[in-house]
Amino acid sequence: MSALFAAVSRRFEVGHAAAPPALWTDPRVDEIESFKPAAVLIAITERERPGMLLLHRPSTMRAHPGQIAFPGGRIDPGETAVEAALREAHEELGIRPQDVRVIGTSDLYRTGSGYEITPVIGLIPPDITIVPNPAEVAQWFEAPVGFVLDRANQRTRSVQYEGRAHSFVEIVWNAEGQDHVIWGVTGAILHNLAGRLNWHD
Repeated sequence: MSALFAAVSRRFEVGHAAAPPALWTDPRVDEIESFKPAAVLIAITERERPGMLLLHRPSTMRAHPGQIAFPGGRIDPGETAVEAALREAHEELGIRPQDVRVIGTSDLYRTGSGYEITPVIGLIPPDITIVPNPAEVAQWFEAPVGFVLDRANQRTRSVQYEGRAHSFVEIVWNAEGQDHVIWGVTGAILHNLAGRLNWHD
């Protein structure tokens, strides 16, 4: 067992969900009777300064076009959340399931669009080959775990949508002159995970 795997596992086991309800819960979920199960893979690169893989959805996609997300999607009948997250990561980024060392699953997140998402945390080799699927991935990048899980970098924003105030977390990671604006479901999951892991880079 690597030092990073042991450290993340230990932090994950003793952590707790610390996201305030206003940032963790979409107010529209109370109107939804049943949710479609989904899973995402939070892939952490096993290096001295670990990174986290994220991707931009193509602007042509019907759902969440252009947004930054974790690899993931719906859980097929008969699949577990872990199996679904690994399958989706393989389909979207070419990450082989056998190259992921799964640590565990984090807190469920229910979206206003009717999905119940299980985040799956796993470690991947630092030199892993990424082969993005252009139908589902416009661009992928690796952001430092210490940056995206730092609460100082997780800004609270609020917008009016459908007559309601929606609060959300926004994280802006700049790499090679490009701002990667992380928000929505991905921002909420990272905000929650920051409380679970209490990460200090």
